Amino acid sequence: MRRNEDSSPTSRADRAERPGVDSSIYASFTGLRSPFVLLALMSAAMWLSYSSWWVLIKNFAVEDVGMTGREIGFLESIREIPGFLAFLAIYVVLYIREQSFAIVSLLLLGLGVAATGYFPSVLGMFITTFVMSVGFHYYETMNQSLTLQWLPKDQAPHLMGRLVAIGAGAQLAAYAIILASWKLFDLSFQTAFLIGGAITLAIALLAWQQFPRFPQKTVQQKQIVLRKRYWLFYALTFMSGARRQIFTVFASFMMVEKFGYDVESIAGLFLINCLINMAFAGRIGKLIGIVGEKRALTFEYIGLIGVFVTYAYVTSANLAAALYVIDHAFFAFAIAIKTYFQKIADPAEIAPSTSVSFTINHIAAVGIPAAFGLLWLVSPKAVFLAGAAMAAVSLILSRFVPDDPQQGNETIFSPKTAKLAAAE
Repeated sequence: MRRNEDSSPTSRADRAERPGVDSSIYASFTGLRSPFVLLALMSAAMWLSYSSWWVLIKNFAVEDVGMTGREIGFLESIREIPGFLAFLAIYVVLYIREQSFAIVSLLLLGLGVAATGYFPSVLGMFITTFVMSVGFHYYETMNQSLTLQWLPKDQAPHLMGRLVAIGAGAQLAAYAIILASWKLFDLSFQTAFLIGGAITLAIALLAWQQFPRFPQKTVQQKQIVLRKRYWLFYALTFMSGARRQIFTVFASFMMVEKFGYDVESIAGLFLINCLINMAFAGRIGKLIGIVGEKRALTFEYIGLIGVFVTYAYVTSANLAAALYVIDHAFFAFAIAIKTYFQKIADPAEIAPSTSVSFTINHIAAVGIPAAFGLLWLVSPKAVFLAGAAMAAVSLILSRFVPDDPQQGNETIFSPKTAKLAAAE
């Protein structure tokens, strides 16, 4: 494991650019065979199955399996374990290319989702959720690494926003099919899970067969990397993982348990979320490129504080639904954390650092669902107020992001920033 700052950021960047590899490395891969199209196709495949799983799983757990908040909490903790172990991905890519590993992970995700409905028990859900989650989290780890390597820095925020919009389109397709056919065709949970998983399996196989294996512009280090100068990225990533659990676990569970939302209603809310992301994610990405990561993250966390505090006291089903939609819309601003890291990172450290960041993101994610699941039994209000406190910590951290992040200028406390402030 590397921890030493063994050279300057500039020298590391120079060393990372290998002889004979230039910025036009992907120029021959255009049109339908471009890296961006592959990223978009894989994103669509992932969201088709994962969204099918997510929109159904709470109702399946309550209606068919008979789970309570306690079991739901433990289920979510199990789901996050592969994310906590994401740092192991760097050892897998010693033997398999990142691109290939991403596609294999998609296949595992599709398999886990397709099998979910065939095991309607607490133990069965724990097992299929773990299999699905291994595929999901290792795909996400590889996908983030490839995205930061393949997309040029000046276009990354906008292109990442477009990828979010494409993923939202895939989610929209999954939710629309479930919403339209749940009662019309009297779908069972088993059939719905099977369809979602099978589509992802088919798309992953297509991606494997039809796309070339793209070369790397910068050879990635094949060992775990921890850098002191990345501390703010690590901190923002950790708090992002904690904040995400409030939405993915407890906000959705509140909609079912407290306000009695059924499958069609939950799918309808997800449908609205997808439409908003499709319409605005690209614009949000472009906005981040204009205003910078610091202002974008500040706006996000101020908004989240208001959302979580209101969650704690909401008594109206309609207001709760509005909060749920607003909460989800803020996820697009997470692009800012990724582009912030892309700007400050040594190009050769993107893959190992992404693996480590996913583990950091899931440290809180593993413990919070189970612990807060028990707290939920005592006071649901306390769960959401804790979420507001997390957003407040993130807000403070976001103010440490410099206006012009780059190697050597990672935080407002960096020597370069201090010199500029002294000069003014």
